[in-house]
Amino acid sequence: MADSSGAPNSRTENSRELFERASRIVPGGVNSPVRAFRSVGGTPRFMVSGAGCRMTDADGNTYVDLVCSWGPLIVGHAHPHVIDAVGRAAAKGTSFGTPTPGEVALAEELTARTGVDKIRLVNSGTEATMSALRLARAATGRTKIVKFAGCYHGHVDPLLASAGSGVLTLALPDSPGVVGTDETIVLPYNDVDAVKRAFAENPGQIACVITEAAAGNMGVVAPRDGFNRELAAIAHADGALVILDEVMTGFRVSKNGWSGYSGDTADLYTYGKVMGGGLPAAAFGGRDELMSRMAPEGPVYQAGTLSGNPLACAAGLATLELCTDELYAKLDATSVTLQGLATKALAEAGVPHRVSTAGNMFSVFFTDADVPNLEAAQTQDAAAYRAFFHAMLDRGVYLPPSAYEAWFVSGALDDDALGLIADALPHAARAAAKVAK
Repeated sequence: MADSSGAPNSRTENSRELFERASRIVPGGVNSPVRAFRSVGGTPRFMVSGAGCRMTDADGNTYVDLVCSWGPLIVGHAHPHVIDAVGRAAAKGTSFGTPTPGEVALAEELTARTGVDKIRLVNSGTEATMSALRLARAATGRTKIVKFAGCYHGHVDPLLASAGSGVLTLALPDSPGVVGTDETIVLPYNDVDAVKRAFAENPGQIACVITEAAAGNMGVVAPRDGFNRELAAIAHADGALVILDEVMTGFRVSKNGWSGYSGDTADLYTYGKVMGGGLPAAAFGGRDELMSRMAPEGPVYQAGTLSGNPLACAAGLATLELCTDELYAKLDATSVTLQGLATKALAEAGVPHRVSTAGNMFSVFFTDADVPNLEAAQTQDAAAYRAFFHAMLDRGVYLPPSAYEAWFVSGALDDDALGLIADALPHAARAAAKVAK
């Protein structure tokens, strides 16, 4: 399967047919917007199987996966330990609507890793942040919240103001139909002075500050110069809470999440992705004093029919059992290797770029300027990324179909995969150079 350029993965007939069918019955042909390839163009690939660090689409093209289902597949696709755990759970029943032993085991694992007193399991990162926000408002008796431009916390109405991820990828200013953002104060990321001004201008009114523990939805942008700790000091001085959104970083950058990696702490935390092992699972947690306010122990209501689903708990627990110190050492080393390969290829092609990291997560911004926040991220050359993305895709490497997302590595990446990536990068860098500004 090769076109005239020698690219091996150029066939898209089946994916194109599936996309046309889906577009007739699903908005945009996809069930999550970034999957539609709108910002990079071309036909979205419909995947039919995955094994280890590779996945195969409906046309038989195989790709080395550097998206990992947007983070959860830290041990790769279809890991035997995870598949066995899910199979054993499914054989006993897919859902009960009652408490199950798996919920207890997963919650115990999460609290042991993070040090939070109590955890509530939910189904998605959006549910986790929505619930944490409700709890923070109830605990403080306040309504205003502070968030940062480019940080994405799920499609919760008050948190979609100046959000990242798909909202940013599709260049949407904000989403129509959203209400409640009049209580949301949006500030530049990594700007402590802006946070101080916001609290000075709204004394005793702000319930919480919510931030990604390390931003990954405007591309990867780590907190600078103790930013998260400054947030906590400023918020606590005014009686406000801090929510660290670890849906992306939790159990991805270390076995304890970003807090274990950096020492940053908060009042409430949200988790997702890795803790579900590729199935829908998320959580929010914090101090007993706060979490005891949740129903049925307290008055703050939150519920979910499928929360703590036995299959998701089994997948999550099995994945976390594999998340050892040795795995994280391999992830870190692999990430550094890939960063070096990308830098070398782009530099040799003369393409302006900046590799930005947060633990083993990283992004390649197509700009030679520093990227501390959303405004800087938006100065990158989107056309260059588009050309780079498709050149990598055609040569069997699946990158995020957006210039504003993280690259993820898995423990399944092997030497053959790294070799394929190394061979593809110079081609992609030259393709980017042809259109770079």
